[in-house]
Amino acid sequence: MRTHPPGQKTLPPGQRRVDGFPRFGTHLHQPAPPVPDDPVITISGAVLAPSEVRLADLSALPRSEIVADFHCVAGWTATGLRWEGVRFADFYRRFVEPALEPGITVTHLVFEGLDGAASVVELRDALADDVLLAQRLNGHPLDSDHGAPIRLVSPAQYGHVSTKHLCMIEVCSALPTHRLGTRVLDRLLEGHPRARVEHEERHGRIAGRLVRPFYRALIRPIRYLSAKGAQSR
Repeated sequence: MRTHPPGQKTLPPGQRRVDGFPRFGTHLHQPAPPVPDDPVITISGAVLAPSEVRLADLSALPRSEIVADFHCVAGWTATGLRWEGVRFADFYRRFVEPALEPGITVTHLVFEGLDGAASVVELRDALADDVLLAQRLNGHPLDSDHGAPIRLVSPAQYGHVSTKHLCMIEVCSALPTHRLGTRVLDRLLEGHPRARVEHEERHGRIAGRLVRPFYRALIRPIRYLSAKGAQSR
């Protein structure tokens, strides 16, 4: 088991500790998507042919566990979460690398969830030793509020990178600009290409410390709407 100093006295710049682990995300008041009877992760993009990996197939990979804090880009931190699953690096080498187009240089991966939310992650960040495809949280199977049946977990990056309800991985040989938002809100909340908590990479164009007040002001309304979505199940 690997541990990121959970519950450390000094949180990263701009973060505040919260009790528990609130439901939070772009889904807002929408309920979580239903879990398919036979969940799969589709691998697409720069591969010889799209393929599907069933969750049962993950049993062939070593199990892994980490304890880490979860840092939301809006400014709150849930501490000491225990995630269990398989290392994404093991998944990548077992299921993605053999399917790649010959001679391709992979630079980015797109992780998409059943709710339509997606994150664009540089390959070097996705292959970090502590990045998991998590199926359990604090000793229990993931619930719908936190990404059932499987979720990407990248502790060194802000929480929006850790895509819930993972159902598809798109392999890219360049920055997938078609995956970047074009709405006004997308531009206002433009994500940093790497979103590393240590460097406070909250926004793609504005220094993290400058956007703290704006992001922090969004916490209460987003948390309220997200809680309504949980209650609507």
